[in-house]
Amino acid sequence: MSDFKSTESQIYNQAIDETSTTQKVPLGTRIKAIDKASTAYGVGEFIYLQGVASTVVGSFVTYDQDDNSTALLVANAIGPVATAMSACVANEYGWYQIFGQAVGKGLASLADNANIYGTATAGSVDDAIVAGDRVQNAKTTSALDTPATGLVEVKIQYPIVNNGLAD
Repeated sequence: MSDFKSTESQIYNQAIDETSTTQKVPLGTRIKAIDKASTAYGVGEFIYLQGVASTVVGSFVTYDQDDNSTALLVANAIGPVATAMSACVANEYGWYQIFGQAVGKGLASLADNANIYGTATAGSVDDAIVAGDRVQNAKTTSALDTPATGLVEVKIQYPIVNNGLAD
């Protein structure tokens, strides 16, 4: 798996892949980091948010920019989208990826080089076309089960869902 390390001059006392029961960074803080693992995902951008129940590594979430809370991505969701870097559940805090090569939860038969869509399975995406549920500014860069079972590599650039009728 990836091993992102901050490239910022500011030092934060919570690693990107860690969850904390106490808030260690101001909510909404954004940082850039580079993957130092053999996966070599390059530079990514991350936002510090409050978790929600049932979040696991790779869960897709929408987040509220007013209170920096998260909700697992589902069909008909509206808002900016990120992927969880840790199992950051309710009343916990952690980093979520919003830009770069990311890893997220996918459903059966998710193909490489596909648009992704929110589904009825909270926190997971699929490539089945559903009007209004497309996660814009996101596309798979691997088929399902790469880099691990149930996960897919995704290139994201500040993804968002709007529940619009036309994508």
